Amino acid sequence: MKLTVKANAKINLLLDVTGIKKNGYHSLFTVMQSISLGDTVTVEKTNGNDITVSCTVPGVPTDSRNIVYKCADKFFQYAGITENKGVHIHIDKVTPFCAGMGGGSADGAAVLVALNKIFNTNYPEKILCRIGVKVGADIPFCIVGGTALALDTGAVVAPLPDVEGYSIVVVKPEDGVSTKEAYEAVDSLENMKHPKNQEMLEYLADGDTENALKLCSNVFEQALEVPGRVDIKNICNNNGAVASCMTGSGSAVYGIFKEKAQAEKTAEELKTKFTNVFICTPEKTGVEIISITE
Repeated sequence: MKLTVKANAKINLLLDVTGIKKNGYHSLFTVMQSISLGDTVTVEKTNGNDITVSCTVPGVPTDSRNIVYKCADKFFQYAGITENKGVHIHIDKVTPFCAGMGGGSADGAAVLVALNKIFNTNYPEKILCRIGVKVGADIPFCIVGGTALALDTGAVVAPLPDVEGYSIVVVKPEDGVSTKEAYEAVDSLENMKHPKNQEMLEYLADGDTENALKLCSNVFEQALEVPGRVDIKNICNNNGAVASCMTGSGSAVYGIFKEKAQAEKTAEELKTKFTNVFICTPEKTGVEIISITE
């Protein structure tokens, strides 16, 4: 049996670090949005018990270091499957990495959804989220998808009314950002200015997307100097963006536009300075099954 799955990337409409837990992990308040940019992940049942991984992008680990391998391993552990568990996972990679867009987490989510079908375990979404969060904080959101609030270390995900009808331009500067270094930089901030968390949440819950997007914010922008970030945001704002912000711990930056023509004009201007420029739309799902072959 073989499943091909679209693994949608995400952007953070709002990202706040609200504390550090006793275990050393950071507690977050974040509103995330699935977008149409994403990888295609194919999971195929094979003979034996090995988990094998391949990827179209050189340099991406294809062994036990890859998130998709870890997700498959955790799935089999949870399900108690010890025999005839061989699978091959192929990643057709489009989402930039070291970008704060959850590319690896989305791939992991796709694998959990695929394995749930292939092995007929029929786990509900909340069980897949429970398995996924053991591998990565963004995986539960990537399983749930759409527009959602995520709290704590990502294990708590609350769906919100969908953000619809906008065009999004995403730019990945040449330099990536280490998540570990990003959090260390945030921890060193002496006077962190927190976003308007409750206000955005109330606007989104009421379906007032326009006012919600005016509050897009990311505390990591206070701690990190990402080359190109200011330039990207200025170009987006000068072209009428409703919001422009860095996503995750960087380095990708996005602009949100009411009109597709505005987004296209902005993307053309950005392409004169940056290589990785994408136009996409909000998505209502994090994972989409494209095909199933028995």
